[in-house]
Amino acid sequence: MGDPYVVVIGGANMDLHAQSTTDLVLGSSNPGSSQLSPGGVGRNIAEVIARLGTPCHLISAVGDDPLGVELLAHTDEAGVEVAHVRQRPVPTGTYAAILSPTGELVVAVADMAATDQISPLAVEAAAGLIRGAALLVLDGNLLPATVEHAVEVARDAQVTVILDPVSVPKAERLRSAVGHGIDLVTPNQAELSALTGLPTRTLAQVDHAIERLHALGVPAVWVRLGRDGSILDGPDGRFPLSAPEVDPIDVTGAGDAMLGAFCHALLRGEDPLAAARYGHAAAALTITSRSTVRTDLSDELIRSML
Repeated sequence: MGDPYVVVIGGANMDLHAQSTTDLVLGSSNPGSSQLSPGGVGRNIAEVIARLGTPCHLISAVGDDPLGVELLAHTDEAGVEVAHVRQRPVPTGTYAAILSPTGELVVAVADMAATDQISPLAVEAAAGLIRGAALLVLDGNLLPATVEHAVEVARDAQVTVILDPVSVPKAERLRSAVGHGIDLVTPNQAELSALTGLPTRTLAQVDHAIERLHALGVPAVWVRLGRDGSILDGPDGRFPLSAPEVDPIDVTGAGDAMLGAFCHALLRGEDPLAAARYGHAAAALTITSRSTVRTDLSDELIRSML
């Protein structure tokens, strides 16, 4: 048998990061800098996993345009298996992020119409690949029907499933799809509220919302709290984790690096708590770079942060 591998199903798009050099003035032009780079939550997670040395397959869709060709080439060169990334007669997805001078996300607009091309039929075409995986990671940009079918395929084969809700609107759309068959959900506070319909402004409310997900059949929940770290709550208990203190340059891709590194560490034999700490270190390294996925990311570099 070959090495255990991960299958990621989710978005692949081009990211435009525009960072202001002064305090943003709404309704006006602001001085700053911009950068175009490969992105997409699912694609980013897959690239992180592959760069760390774990085999990873991406199921996605891009347009039949120059951006799609560039995305495919970059992702393949990073080591991700892209045989199940289809080119469709639609524009390649884009993600435009406006960043503050300190690198914090102010607002973003995502055109993910290409990701809607990842239908249950695309899952069915890769069912054999999914059944043989050690982990299946689902990007919340997917249509609920696609998530539900992927979970069904994985559940029948006893494959561990992780769902990243991605954003508040996407988490709201996926609320009915979250339940038995999903082993871990990784929301931030706002996404946790959107998934459960409960307020999450205080830690007590966060605890209540986590319990709601457990009651729906999700054994483990990893809530990202930004600078305040995260909470990993699962069968082994509830564990608050602190985030390494770094000076951020660009927060884009931090959550993707965190989850990708977590998956890699799990498949290298780490327990979930140690894997979560490893993920935090990868996120810290990512936000100190202008790249959505650091090309120099390595196990040695991440462990230097632990």
